[in-house]
Amino acid sequence: MTRREFDTAIAWAADEGWNPGLDDGEPFHSADPHGFIGTWLDGRLIACISAIRYGGDFGFIGFYLCHPGFRGNGYGLQTWHAGMAHLDGRSMGLDGVIDQQENYQKSGFQLAHRNVRFGGSVSCDTPDDARLRRIGPDLFDGLVTYDAPFFPASRNTFLRLWINPTPTRTGFALIDDGGLTGYGIIRQCRDGHKIGPLFADTEDGADLLFRALASTRNDGPLYIDPPEPNTAATTLAERYAMAPVFETARMYRGSSPDLPLARTFGITTFELG
Repeated sequence: MTRREFDTAIAWAADEGWNPGLDDGEPFHSADPHGFIGTWLDGRLIACISAIRYGGDFGFIGFYLCHPGFRGNGYGLQTWHAGMAHLDGRSMGLDGVIDQQENYQKSGFQLAHRNVRFGGSVSCDTPDDARLRRIGPDLFDGLVTYDAPFFPASRNTFLRLWINPTPTRTGFALIDDGGLTGYGIIRQCRDGHKIGPLFADTEDGADLLFRALASTRNDGPLYIDPPEPNTAATTLAERYAMAPVFETARMYRGSSPDLPLARTFGITTFELG
């Protein structure tokens, strides 16, 4: 799919209640411009999948959708096979919705953990802490380095666009004794705002970043997607009266990466990992 055609997939994701960001298209498509695959019938896009190549040996599946009017005819499965072919020979991950998890297991994916989306109306004052810095170009290199352990392969092209401030997306870094100890991004979505990622070395640091991010968007609901094994992350969400609204299963086929879930208070996205 071209960049413009990918906008159709984003619209379908919104129709499914996945609540994509208003400004997701450019950073998502940049991650692997050849990895957004569609099936057409009589010139009409009817199914899609993203199969993103990261580095030399990892990939991530997302945006697996078939238009409701064409389901049950095998078009989705054909599209799935095309995505898998694009990632042939790689270990791969995905965040599977509940009704597809059994099918993913049949394709060789194994459960690693659940991710639970928390949502609610959150109102926070802007914290007064000298360790907080708005993310700008001067921090990009350091953030790319800090982010590296949180993902199984290099995602520098995507990340540099993701952390770049826009009218709908902004972020904060936490700098302690001259070194980065965490960062987070918040973006405007179809419904409210979503934090992702939220990475921090400590629980207190994650709470500080959360408050800084939330304070920029005190209108409408706020969402965050912590991995269930990080109980401190779910406790953080509950502290601000957020409640579970959705869940996925993080599943891997091939090698399952050893990621620092204890420092992952919110994953980046369900769609691209």
